[in-house]
Amino acid sequence: MTNLFRSCRFLTLIGFVLAIHLQMLNAQNPIIGDQFSADPSARVFNGRMYVFSSHDIKAPEGKGLRPEWFCMEDYYVYSSENLVDWTNHGMILSQYDVPWVDSATYSMWAPDCIEKDGKYYFYFPANKIKEEGAKWGGFGIGVAVADSPEGPYVAQAEPIKGIHGIDPNVFIDKDGQAYIYYSLGQIFVAKLKDNMLELDSEPQAIANLPEKGMKEGPWLFEREGLYYLTLPHVENETERLEYAIADNPMGPFKMAGVIMDESPSGCWTNHHSIVEYQDQWYLFYHHNDYSPNFDKNRSVRVDSLFFNSDGTIRKVSPTLRGVGISKAYNTIEIDRYSAISDKGTEIAFINSSDTFKGWKTLMSEKGAWLRYDRVDFSGQKPGKIKLRVQAPSGAVIELRENSLQGPILSKIKVPSGDTWQAVEAGVKNIKSEIIDLVFVLKKGSQLEIDWVQFE
Repeated sequence: MTNLFRSCRFLTLIGFVLAIHLQMLNAQNPIIGDQFSADPSARVFNGRMYVFSSHDIKAPEGKGLRPEWFCMEDYYVYSSENLVDWTNHGMILSQYDVPWVDSATYSMWAPDCIEKDGKYYFYFPANKIKEEGAKWGGFGIGVAVADSPEGPYVAQAEPIKGIHGIDPNVFIDKDGQAYIYYSLGQIFVAKLKDNMLELDSEPQAIANLPEKGMKEGPWLFEREGLYYLTLPHVENETERLEYAIADNPMGPFKMAGVIMDESPSGCWTNHHSIVEYQDQWYLFYHHNDYSPNFDKNRSVRVDSLFFNSDGTIRKVSPTLRGVGISKAYNTIEIDRYSAISDKGTEIAFINSSDTFKGWKTLMSEKGAWLRYDRVDFSGQKPGKIKLRVQAPSGAVIELRENSLQGPILSKIKVPSGDTWQAVEAGVKNIKSEIIDLVFVLKKGSQLEIDWVQFE
């Protein structure tokens, strides 16, 4: 076991070095478009947003906890300054790096990460190697430590003693006391010692939470003296995000409402995190965007979150547009729209057998429209717009500013053709500021748009 652990640790360090060639992701929702991702733990470190994510994969034959179930063997970290352009820093921890993990179970589920005294502590659940004669090892929660958010992370040789559960979340209060929250049928809380590796109190189940239905994935944060315990809860068939409020991190808590309703598409889980960044609160969560027919392959999303004057949370409606401001001179995927017409506009995969190629916008009747908000033209005025499109019988698109009644910025003629082509048109009167774009089909009935870009 020792030689295998060292060998895998070496390979992980090699992977970290290779991650110097970082991959840039330019996305709306979902924010990660090169692989599946789930269980986002969002943290602000050194003025930058980091998302620590679990990683869904297709289960190898005969592997995992059970067929057609979650299969997860490692963790990744991503970061961004503007919440639009995300850097993939690569894999930071694998089940093969941790000597106590049963690597046949592929059970590296929802993680968390927190900073204390210049060290970064990454908490993760996994199945332990079972003892002789046991049916399974049970879930433990481990810790890996690094000197920077990107790693490299070195896992402790043993899980935290006294914890049996999943979905760790760690919170450090203003007085420096750290708490760990986790789930296993109920939601539990315990104090951590200053070393962030050991319990400083016995775990206790948090009272006054819903008795019926599964509860998991706790996330605690503080705002204006109130402590918010947020959690996924299955009251009916799928998870919705709910929350309770207390004036102490250990409670007693009182249920206060729903943050996000059940997914209309039927995605069973919805794990999340809530964080403030540059004076705005955000809800990070996941959905099966790239895998609509199998909800065990999820992808991370983010939307803005707001509070009422009494401290309660306004319910968040999930969006495709997400957050952040798109730069006009980057490729803009308008299929991640802000709004579309009731008829004549829909979204489909470009290639249903390779969903990571993304989506396209389909317009099928005159007057169909799509609005894409928050595009930044500051400092420059473009001379033309370029689109990747196809239209068997040709089409004419009208580009307007901010609304259907807004000034016309361009008229784009799309030649007839049965394959994708790049089409250019001149633009005029675009203000050097942040505006919304509205695309209207003025002529044609079979228009497909992949992306747009200004030059």
